[in-house]
Amino acid sequence: MRPSRNTTPAPSPSRSASTPPAPKIPATGPGTYTTAPGGSGKVGTGTALRYRVEVEDGIDLSTASVAKEVERILADPRGWTADGHSAFQRVSSGPTDFVVRVATPGTVDRTCAEGGLDTEGRYNCSVGHKVMANLERWLLATPVYAKDVTAYHALIINHEVGHFLGHGHVGCPGPGRPAPAMMQQIKGMHGCVPNVWPYDERGRYITGPAAP
Repeated sequence: MRPSRNTTPAPSPSRSASTPPAPKIPATGPGTYTTAPGGSGKVGTGTALRYRVEVEDGIDLSTASVAKEVERILADPRGWTADGHSAFQRVSSGPTDFVVRVATPGTVDRTCAEGGLDTEGRYNCSVGHKVMANLERWLLATPVYAKDVTAYHALIINHEVGHFLGHGHVGCPGPGRPAPAMMQQIKGMHGCVPNVWPYDERGRYITGPAAP
């Protein structure tokens, strides 16, 4: 006996209820910023480097949440305070040593070009006292970190603040080794395994051979 034909109409393709909508990422913005209110206590030893956190106007991103995340990253014992002399304190007014900004790709490109850097609408940079985080990277990370965007935030901040502190690029120290935070991981892992912190849990600096 031939089985009866299923006459129930097939469901039309639709976005899964559990799939969040793709974030809106403007190509460029006005180049003006809103500063996160409040501040933090000092973390680390030595004289604190005072910094502001700013988000470009027109971006649907909470300045307070970005500031909280930057504070957490800079206070982590695997971060730059592990060098024994770096210290940080977030402020919202008064003199500052550097500023952390999340901005649209176009604005990041324009700012980074001030230092002779071509960020191609894709990269972050550190120019002078400005640590620039590309909004697309902040929201989507890279393929390696796509399932852990929060970890990638730590890589952005540690890498670019590292440049502000005077650290240059390094390469992968060897297959299976942790990728240094100062490695340009967005351009390939070269056998290293993902890592977003400058130091390991035992306080050892994670580095590799000097790179351009």
